[in-house]
Amino acid sequence: MKPRHKRFALIIGALAVIGAAAALVLNAFEENLVFFFTPTQVAAGEAPQNRAFRIGGMVKEGSLQRDGMNVSFVVTDTAHDVPVTYSGILPDLFREGKGVVAQGKLEGSGNAVSFKASEVLAKHDENYMPPEAQQAMDKAAVEKASKSLK
Repeated sequence: MKPRHKRFALIIGALAVIGAAAALVLNAFEENLVFFFTPTQVAAGEAPQNRAFRIGGMVKEGSLQRDGMNVSFVVTDTAHDVPVTYSGILPDLFREGKGVVAQGKLEGSGNAVSFKASEVLAKHDENYMPPEAQQAMDKAAVEKASKSLK
């Protein structure tokens, strides 16, 4: 083999290794990517059925039920509600009427959809709410007000 052919083979081999590494990194990134959805988007069927995602909004007043380590509550954006179940210890700042983000998967189908959370995150101070959740709450309030005016 000529030196020129050896260099060419080495370059092709290096490009193949870099391409394989990039494909593996992108595949891992895609599998671990978690999107945020509001209860309105979940009700509209925009949320994935067999994949983990985050849902955010407010914990509906009077919806919190505890049974040992199992907890159920309702996340709302004032327009739609999504029942959530969680098994574990809730954050200290978790309260009814306060902001929450839960990560997990949807269970059930049709009108009997519930969210099985694997992680629950509560707000970190008096005034904080995730920007996406605040936008969804504002949008739902406008839609609700426009419907009541009709």
